[in-house]
Amino acid sequence: MRQLISSGSSFEEKIGYSRAVVQGDWIFVSGTTGFNYADMSISEDIVTQTEQCLQNISAALVQAGASLRDVVRVTYVLPDATQFESCWPVLRRYFGEIRPAAMMISAGLADARMKIEIEVTALRQS
Repeated sequence: MRQLISSGSSFEEKIGYSRAVVQGDWIFVSGTTGFNYADMSISEDIVTQTEQCLQNISAALVQAGASLRDVVRVTYVLPDATQFESCWPVLRRYFGEIRPAAMMISAGLADARMKIEIEVTALRQS
């Protein structure tokens, strides 16, 4: 059974994707940025954006019947790799005990205001 999850982000409709796709017990959360989807605002601060990314991801996982504890893989994308270390305290707070497989890549993002994008894969516990 395939379930599509939306966050209400205007990007999902404009581009044509889902915030997350649930296939069986697997949950694939799309690259998620630091936009507050309620009003499509975004902070200029990368740490605040990182916090918002993880809140957005958590909300999608809850809709899928899971939580951040189910995350098995995470990918971080930053236009400026030198800013990644400033995100570590937030990432450690969310993933420090979960310790998913992870990687960080540096690449341009779709909007110059975006300082980080995070994608996760989760396996819902039976």
